[in-house]
Amino acid sequence: MVLEFEKPIADLEQKLQEMKDLAKGRNIDLTSDIESLEDKILALKKETFENLTRWQRVQLSRHADRPYALDYIYEITNDFIELHGDRSVKDDKAMVGGLGDIEGRTVMFIGQQKGRNTKQRQERNFGMANPEGYRKALRLMKMAEKFGKPIVTLIDTPGAFPGLEAEERGQGEAIARNLKEMFMLKVPVICIIIGEGASGGALGIAIGDRVFMLENTWYSVISPESCSSILWRSWDYKEQAAEALKLTARDMKGNGLIDDIIPEPLGGAHRDLKWMSKTIKEAILNSLKELDKQKPEKRIESRIEKFCSMGVVVE
Repeated sequence: MVLEFEKPIADLEQKLQEMKDLAKGRNIDLTSDIESLEDKILALKKETFENLTRWQRVQLSRHADRPYALDYIYEITNDFIELHGDRSVKDDKAMVGGLGDIEGRTVMFIGQQKGRNTKQRQERNFGMANPEGYRKALRLMKMAEKFGKPIVTLIDTPGAFPGLEAEERGQGEAIARNLKEMFMLKVPVICIIIGEGASGGALGIAIGDRVFMLENTWYSVISPESCSSILWRSWDYKEQAAEALKLTARDMKGNGLIDDIIPEPLGGAHRDLKWMSKTIKEAILNSLKELDKQKPEKRIESRIEKFCSMGVVVE
């Protein structure tokens, strides 16, 4: 999949491959030409990805090849054991979670999972959890607290499922309960936005001691398309909406709504899963080292203070 702003890069990469094939097939020495074109491609990539618009970063966060929660979990952990069900309704496959070993330490991982193909997307409900998904997440968080295990959440959702049946089963209450309970968890909680972070669907598992965003992700109360449809009665103004929402990692860091930005490989997280996973793993371990030094009461106090101070303006 090639995004619109990536087409000039893709065209040059195609020419590079053709040049390599020609050199190999006809036994011609084109080393200097190949190196020159490779330098040109690298320079164009740097220029392109360092100057992305907000809408382009939204597009990159939705890239079809972008890693999902389980991709990272299996790459980061050893012996991951997925846990299922909310013990009330059913197992929501849009919300995944379980215990995994990371550098000899057991961590509870929870995240939203999208699908790669049509069948998986239907099964995972496009990463939009129902109330039972948030209740499953809370069950796993309370289990982690009971056994003294830190919690890591990986956020990637276009929003909580807005269907009638979800509302009938208490979607709003489920998310609200998660917000309340996450503030009071005695174990360290690290939240990482790995793709889309939309509305309460994202916030329902995003109350943590440390909140990170990958470089090409977004976090907002509403998606650019929905914002455009409300303000302009059309999706045609989604780019303007993205600019107005200021929803990128840089915007969130600048407004003090997240703790830090985790860099991505040039071109996006999907370009190098192993490198991206290693970087996320380092961020988790470094955060745990800091949080382990604090007593549970102090962590809870800091967590509450952190979120209560958001949006406060002193003149």
